[in-house]
Amino acid sequence: MTQPAYPAARAAAARVLPHYARHLAPGSELLPDVETIEAMIDVAFWASLRREETYTPRITLAFVALPHVELPLIFARPIPLASQPLTRLGPAVERPGIHLCVCRRGGELLVWGAARNLPEFCFVLEVVAPGLLVIKRSRGDKSGKFVNVAVLQGDEVKVIDRQAATAADCPKVITPLIGLQQELDAAGPLNVLIPLAVSMRAHGRGGSLLVVPAATELWQESILQPITYGVAPPFRALPDLMGEDPAERSTRRWQEALRRVVDGIAGLTAVDGATVVTDQYELLAFGAKIVRRASWGQVDTVIVTEPIEGTSAVIAEPGQLGGTRHLSAAQFAHDQRDAIALIASQDGRFTVFGWSSREEMVYAKRIETLLL
Repeated sequence: MTQPAYPAARAAAARVLPHYARHLAPGSELLPDVETIEAMIDVAFWASLRREETYTPRITLAFVALPHVELPLIFARPIPLASQPLTRLGPAVERPGIHLCVCRRGGELLVWGAARNLPEFCFVLEVVAPGLLVIKRSRGDKSGKFVNVAVLQGDEVKVIDRQAATAADCPKVITPLIGLQQELDAAGPLNVLIPLAVSMRAHGRGGSLLVVPAATELWQESILQPITYGVAPPFRALPDLMGEDPAERSTRRWQEALRRVVDGIAGLTAVDGATVVTDQYELLAFGAKIVRRASWGQVDTVIVTEPIEGTSAVIAEPGQLGGTRHLSAAQFAHDQRDAIALIASQDGRFTVFGWSSREEMVYAKRIETLLL
């Protein structure tokens, strides 16, 4: 029996195709047409709802022909693009960085093999959870990183708004996530916020990370004293790694060292209270309790935005975004206007709080769609 069509597939295909068409020449083997994108989304959606020995498949599809891939694993007989074969393949390709490669031969979409390295702007579709798909594009470098283009959840299609990163009050952490900054691994301390945010979200306990200016202690006026888990002297593993020769960043040793340090600091955010780092990534404290700064008013409203096409800013009370963690972060961003607060919720939501000098109020930017 054939499954019914996934209603959101056609709408999503038509909306994301222009993103790839802007970067790939007409007729390029890497440029899928609307029908191809729709078919890949449809099959991936139904595969995400299946089970293989009680496990949900975690697969990634890439539309790429054999000549564009280095060191691929090639199937002796290509597999038809269908939900049942994909579900059976799931256990073999669920590890990060493995992509099932799809191409069109004789009018039929086939899975011809698997690969790790993909060409730039390659169309990639990841099954994250049942009914949750992420459309991405490859960065084309050895980092294996991708830029999210759209998120599909049930019948909802969220296309990433690239213009959101050009807003005057947009924190720099969002720019590389949207893909406007091509060198994600370039020197610059703010880039480390991206793996920190991903790791914070991954531990699933919720957490708060405060990023404060270096060489100042004004942030302590917004923290309950004494700090139970202060760090003295500041822990400098991250800035020391970032200070190494840029050529080292492509080595496995450096990447593994960065991952261990990032996961260690992100793990501290699971402790009740906030973790505090400088904008140079020195660890100052964790488990810190945020309080309202003396003589500063209480935050009543924040301006909420999400980098999704078709959405607009709304004014909301901090309590509408979450519990005490969000209330405290909004207050901290109001009282410490040179700082930002990153908040991971247990349900997977992720919000960046900061001060908008243009709007003269606290902003709250929802970015979980960029971290999937």
